[in-house]
Amino acid sequence: MVSWSSRGDRHRRLSRKNSPTRPPSPMQNGDPMSPQETKPSGAAEDPKAHNPNAVEPSAPPLPPPSPKLIFHTQLAHGSPTGRIHGFTNVKELYAKIAEVFNISPSEILFCTLNSHKVDMQKLLGGQIGLEDFIFAHVRGETKEVEVTKTEDALGLTITDNGAGYAFIKRIKEGSTIDRLKTVCVGDHIEAINDQSIVGCRHYEVAKMLKEQPRGTPFTLRLVEPKKAFDMIGMRTKAPKSSEGKMVNGKETLRLRSKGAATVQEVQSEFEEEATKKVDDLLESYMGIRDLELATTIVEAGKDKKNPDDFAEALDSVLGDFAFPDVFLFEVWGAIGDVKNGRI
Repeated sequence: MVSWSSRGDRHRRLSRKNSPTRPPSPMQNGDPMSPQETKPSGAAEDPKAHNPNAVEPSAPPLPPPSPKLIFHTQLAHGSPTGRIHGFTNVKELYAKIAEVFNISPSEILFCTLNSHKVDMQKLLGGQIGLEDFIFAHVRGETKEVEVTKTEDALGLTITDNGAGYAFIKRIKEGSTIDRLKTVCVGDHIEAINDQSIVGCRHYEVAKMLKEQPRGTPFTLRLVEPKKAFDMIGMRTKAPKSSEGKMVNGKETLRLRSKGAATVQEVQSEFEEEATKKVDDLLESYMGIRDLELATTIVEAGKDKKNPDDFAEALDSVLGDFAFPDVFLFEVWGAIGDVKNGRI
């Protein structure tokens, strides 16, 4: 196939050869080339031969290149600023950060947006504002804590970083865990009774903790984030209010566990409010918080007409969670309440 540009070059060469003011080119044996020999068999006619004012075809305009999204990043405990791009999910994001700072991706516990502190309201989830600054929190000291359940709930809310590490997102005031002052928000739960849980999802870890019997001590092996000087001695508590989506600007980069990342508009007011309500229900029923999961649930349910269609849609994208029916009805009701302005 001949490109437009090569056709144009060929036309220009033919035009110069056929020009009456240009002497015929000599053949290799010294004989002049006749006018009939200047046009090779099968060659396209010169458009200027019949119309001197004809415009030669030009190359069609190329589509504008996709914008290259570049994000700035630092290690939360202190580092120079790095620049990363070309990631589509959290694991790839961690790999890019690790490459910039010459560390292993397994060193990164989680990331926050626009703050180097262990602030769970600014935790990086499935979306990043296009102007957000990413701070990576890396492994610090390892500690072991013995815990004895005195009531059914430990008072922990668990989340995970999307790359195999579950960590503590909330500690309920006055709970069993709250009385253990060495346990902090942001601590990665590495093992329960010497059983490694690296690679487990947050809901699996929450289930394991819930199943620990009352009155029987068990051991948590925790890894705390490495702290900067101004964070030493701090025991961060997540606020009691619902946690919002921390993004800047009108567009965000949506990271997906399957498929490519996409740039999309910030959630509508309805979607944002419904996501907060679903996130609250996740904590109530499952002991986890996960804005990305809550966003996916809202997206699956916002256009459905009845709870059966909603349950079917949710099973198709989140079947692994095996949500109980009572949770599904609560979520369906919360989405409906927000949609109809009852909340």
